[in-house]
Amino acid sequence: QLQLVESGGGLVQPGGSLRLSCAASGRTLADYEIGWFRQAPGKVREVIACITSSGGSTDYTAPVKGRFTVSRDNAKNTVYLQMNSLQPEDTAVYYCAAVNPGIPIVQADCVRSYDYWGQGTQVTVSS
Repeated sequence: QLQLVESGGGLVQPGGSLRLSCAASGRTLADYEIGWFRQAPGKVREVIACITSSGGSTDYTAPVKGRFTVSRDNAKNTVYLQMNSLQPEDTAVYYCAAVNPGIPIVQADCVRSYDYWGQGTQVTVSS
């Protein structure tokens, strides 16, 4: 069973940066595609970024494109989400999720079903 644990959330001022981590245990993360999601108060959970199992391809949704960067270190069984130029509307609980596609995927596609989820980490952007 793959287990995911997010960390790195906190309170940051508008324009600031945070780096979230998604640490995996139980299985080799290198076999899994990873998606990053967030859920703001009163809103549905939305996907914001994803990365293929090799790390060779990433994709982002419009709200975060150009500001957020997803990366991974399979040797450390960890995926990262670097968040820059944070704004109050980025305030949410952030989750990572994983799916084993069974075959190598070349092009990242964030819109897919994920099988494993972390517990989330709170990010608050406020002055």
